[in-house]
Amino acid sequence: MRIFLIGFMGCGKTTLGKKLAQKMSYDFIDLDHEVERAAGMSVSSYFSTNGEDAFRLLEKQTLNAIDFPRNCVISAGGGTPCFFDNMEFMNRNGITIYIEMPALALAQRLEHGKHKRPLLANMDEQQLVDFIKEKLVERDPFYKRSFLTVSGINITADHVRNNLFQIF
Repeated sequence: MRIFLIGFMGCGKTTLGKKLAQKMSYDFIDLDHEVERAAGMSVSSYFSTNGEDAFRLLEKQTLNAIDFPRNCVISAGGGTPCFFDNMEFMNRNGITIYIEMPALALAQRLEHGKHKRPLLANMDEQQLVDFIKEKLVERDPFYKRSFLTVSGINITADHVRNNLFQIF
């Protein structure tokens, strides 16, 4: 089975994805790394140089071009489900899991590494929380189209795996 992990940046998609893939003996694919490979530069550099529209188009093209193994865990970018038909693509081609977290918890996770993220780099703590709240309002309708929603607070790979096995 293909498992797409979605959620806001900082919710733990990559960390959880690697652990879940290892527990299930699946391949792990980080969509951001695949976009970087296609672009020949980091996501933040591509985003800064070419803008969000160009980035989102490259992200969609990369998502659609990957020949996903039958059994794999894919960590999608935070905005991936919200553009083009990406959410529908992921739902057609696998099981989507939304890692849900409150804005304040996300802000605490993102505070130290925000300089690496073009959208967040120049924000103070309150601006960061407000930005995340605003983006969650925009993105939640897309995230909520996922097959399964789990809380990102204290989430473990075993918890997600057990939820999947109960459903299937």
